[in-house]
Amino acid sequence: MSVLSRSRSAKVMGAIALIGASAMVLAGCAGSSTPTASGGASEEPAGFDFPVNCDEAEPASYTPEYTSTSEGPATDLEYTIGTALPVTGNLAFLGPPEIAGTELAAADVNEAAKGVTINLEQGDSGDTDNKAYETEIPRLLNAGATAIIGAASSGTSLQFIDQVIAADAIQFSPANTSAAFTGYEDNGLYWRTAPSDTLQGEVLGNLIANDGAETLGLIILNDSYGTGLACFTKAAFESAGGEVVSAALYNTGDTNFSAQVEDVLAADPDAIALITFEEVKTIIPELVGADFPSDKMYLVDGNLANFGDEFPEGTMEGAKGTYPAVDPDSITAFRDTLQSFWTGEGNPELADFTYAPESYDAVILLALAALEAGSAEGPDVAAHLQNVSGTNGGTKCTTYEECADIIISGEVADYDGVSGAIKFNEVGDPTEATIGIFQYDADNNNSFLSIG
Repeated sequence: MSVLSRSRSAKVMGAIALIGASAMVLAGCAGSSTPTASGGASEEPAGFDFPVNCDEAEPASYTPEYTSTSEGPATDLEYTIGTALPVTGNLAFLGPPEIAGTELAAADVNEAAKGVTINLEQGDSGDTDNKAYETEIPRLLNAGATAIIGAASSGTSLQFIDQVIAADAIQFSPANTSAAFTGYEDNGLYWRTAPSDTLQGEVLGNLIANDGAETLGLIILNDSYGTGLACFTKAAFESAGGEVVSAALYNTGDTNFSAQVEDVLAADPDAIALITFEEVKTIIPELVGADFPSDKMYLVDGNLANFGDEFPEGTMEGAKGTYPAVDPDSITAFRDTLQSFWTGEGNPELADFTYAPESYDAVILLALAALEAGSAEGPDVAAHLQNVSGTNGGTKCTTYEECADIIISGEVADYDGVSGAIKFNEVGDPTEATIGIFQYDADNNNSFLSIG
């Protein structure tokens, strides 16, 4: 796919189905590792082997070293940032809010005119099935991008992370949540504004147990996101006294899930967790058709969409889901601004704002780190990302312009974004995050309940 310039993005985005989740903050999306069959340490029901080796879900241990020879602050720096976000593939519903978030952030940085000008090159990540990234990543790097924002899917990110690292460029995802990235040997060049699924799994498992379920079944996307989140959910549910009695895997590209639904229902679980992407739109009708109650279904960030009239009225009523998110009421002004900006560019209204805050913050943080470094080179920017996130203290600020003034004055800026306080650790993970809990109504749309 050729680059989506700002002038062309409206036409391309108009063709995308906008059905995402009305939530915010953490979430992640899929991976590509293939789990081995069976066994974690916990006891399984007689005749049931959990189909994932949960020992492999735990992150490896790796601490990068950061070096920078540049000196800032920048005064007239051109910074080319590419994006590899899902215009196509099984997470395409996340594309519009994420792309809109990057566009608004670039516009805010450029309007401020304080040391850094961003040249934003939009691209399509696709997914692990259609592999749009195979042509997009080389194109973006050849266009001079020294940072690439994406992918939304953890599995897709794992497909091209080595290529980005080899080019000494930063890969910065607003939505990857697989624990695999925590210990990935990335030379300090991989960063994310979405926290690891260790947190979402804990919240989801406890939510299901607290709702009264004693037994749980799972339908799981067979990649690093799906299997990792399933393992963390299982651990939390079992720690709360529950028992996982059934689980079934499927692969990216599968279109028929009858066998998985049948296998999970055969154990008669009290609740079912659907750890999937948009395949959930096929799985849910099969569960409903088998008379499994909707208020015993639990969704996750990869599929927590507003389905509306895609399903008959009442199909999803009572179902719940989790998503890395802040209270949506706390970012009303941001969502209004983003909607006005996006439609003002000729795009259709955003149906949701999933990962828009994280995408916006990714661009702002990169710009601030480049400003402080006085360089747009990947290793130089990476060496300053912790600092501008407030890991080492500094003066609180909430906009690029405000933070830039602090940096230009020779002080340390501590950026708190629209997705919340971030504060990166030494491996590029945010150390502060919250998980939102959402519930569906009779219209098959979800609304915020609480922070988990």
